[in-house]
Amino acid sequence: MSHAIGLGPTLIVDDDASMLDRLTALLKTVEGTPPPLCARSVAEARRVLSDTPVLYTALIDLGLPDGNGVDIIAQLHNQRPEVNCVVISAWEEEATVLSALRAGACGYLLKERDDDELRMALQSISRGGASIDPFVARGILALISATTDITPPPSSGTETTGIDRMSQRETEILQLVARGHSNREIAGLTGLSRLTVESYTKSIYRKLAVSSRTAAVFEARMRGLLR
Repeated sequence: MSHAIGLGPTLIVDDDASMLDRLTALLKTVEGTPPPLCARSVAEARRVLSDTPVLYTALIDLGLPDGNGVDIIAQLHNQRPEVNCVVISAWEEEATVLSALRAGACGYLLKERDDDELRMALQSISRGGASIDPFVARGILALISATTDITPPPSSGTETTGIDRMSQRETEILQLVARGHSNREIAGLTGLSRLTVESYTKSIYRKLAVSSRTAAVFEARMRGLLR
């Protein structure tokens, strides 16, 4: 996100009018965030996007009347990767969460949380954080643990694992990403330029077949690349 404070121009996609009103009210409390644009379907969201040249943040429900919010996330990631996509949904199944993260979502919030919890999460996102509801995060970590127990990485010295395909520098940066450091912070810690760090992170995404920092960490843990 290129702006310093606030969520910037924001799109809310949700077919529940009361939720649109609730999120609009919450966004008023996040400094530097103008009144949001709203859409109640995939088709309407696409029309809004075609008419909106500048967008920083998208808060997207997944269960929409004419499709899945994951399709909007994937479109934004492919066409406008500068937009931070955050899921805000009642769905908390691990497969659904992973689908959204792999499509490019950088956060996942649950509608059932009270206003104070959602406000804090939105403020964290406005400062560059990647907010995932703790309940969702626990479910994903449990899934990762179960997957690792069932399918451990190959131990044969003749086989090549994902970590072997990454350079030492990529592995170092992946570890720092997993600890929650931004690209700017990683640049300071490693002595590299921010552009160089961004180049390394893009290479990591490509090798893990993901499209966001959060998904990269989850995928790396599921493959046993992070301990």
